[in-house]
Amino acid sequence: MSSPRIREASFNGIVRRMVSLPRSIVGGFSRAMGHSIGRVGIGSGRRDHNLPLDLQLQPPCEPPIAPEEWTFQSTFEQQYGFRHPFFYACHFMDALKIAEDEHKFVFLYLHSPHHPFTPSFCRETLCSELVVQYLDANFVCWGALADRGEGLQMAATLRPASFPCCAVVAPAAGNSLAVLQQMEGPISPAELVEILQRTVEEQGSAFGIPRANQEEKIRARSKEEEKIRADRQLREEQDAAYLAALKIDKEKENAKNLPQDQKARKPIQTLRQNETQKQYKGKGRAASTVRETLLKETATQSKDPQVTKILIRFPNGERREQSFFSSDKVQSIYKYIDSLGLPGVINYRLISTFPRRVYGFDQIGMTLKDAGLHPKATLFLELL
Repeated sequence: MSSPRIREASFNGIVRRMVSLPRSIVGGFSRAMGHSIGRVGIGSGRRDHNLPLDLQLQPPCEPPIAPEEWTFQSTFEQQYGFRHPFFYACHFMDALKIAEDEHKFVFLYLHSPHHPFTPSFCRETLCSELVVQYLDANFVCWGALADRGEGLQMAATLRPASFPCCAVVAPAAGNSLAVLQQMEGPISPAELVEILQRTVEEQGSAFGIPRANQEEKIRARSKEEEKIRADRQLREEQDAAYLAALKIDKEKENAKNLPQDQKARKPIQTLRQNETQKQYKGKGRAASTVRETLLKETATQSKDPQVTKILIRFPNGERREQSFFSSDKVQSIYKYIDSLGLPGVINYRLISTFPRRVYGFDQIGMTLKDAGLHPKATLFLELL
């Protein structure tokens, strides 16, 4: 994959270049802020709880979201699913104000659906876990279709020579916009994150983003990675316990089919298996219960061809990956979700986004393999 073309034109040694914002975008800012009750983004329902109470209680005079923003959201999610950066569905000037309040830069993405580079960039780079986590933690993301509405006006302002087009921008004096970095064409996830990190480090202090904030984010990320490693180790231990319980149950089932004279000769290994079962019972679990609960937390790193990995996306943006056997029923996924005891998750159904398929009551008796979910799949939990 070739490196993107990056515009490096200098402006006083601080920013790459300055551009003047279209009057329609600047003029739309006051109207957008006049009736915005909350900040809405794709798929998460995130809202601004810092607005004054009296403003939050006032009913909007106009729809708070422009049609162009909804068009971009629906177009993007229909083709690439729900795993993507959190795009604020608001006017561009509103996104600049949010970024200023949160001491962040704006990551601007102009989406050209029919450009040949767009599908691979969206699937492999923009929706990759590395890019999603980095953008959500460090930027206010705003996206629009490049051929209509504010997206068309920003395309005329930035004048990209190719798509996809991304830019790191910040508000400047007057009605100007500081373009700190502009990237065009195909780019890998690692390259994109590297460019974004360098831009933040070089430009952060010049635009009032304290270095202490960046260091705090690095420390927080290190703690998160440490927690992920600890969780992985715990899962591996649980997997080992599950496999031991599964082996006991399998051998116990085989023992039932042995002739009567062989049943009388109980091997030492069986005694040890019984002791293992007693240990689980001593913790308040029978071996069958251990199998039922630990089955939902089998090794994500397992190389067993019978293991099916299911990534479940919840309406609040949370994601959980669990492993099942390909012979398990779709009902097993529902049992796992019910065992989490999540508040408000009572009546729901599971949906695969692309291609869209509903796994409801009629499909719960199907095995994961027959349902087309093996060896791995992503399901979205939709509340009813």
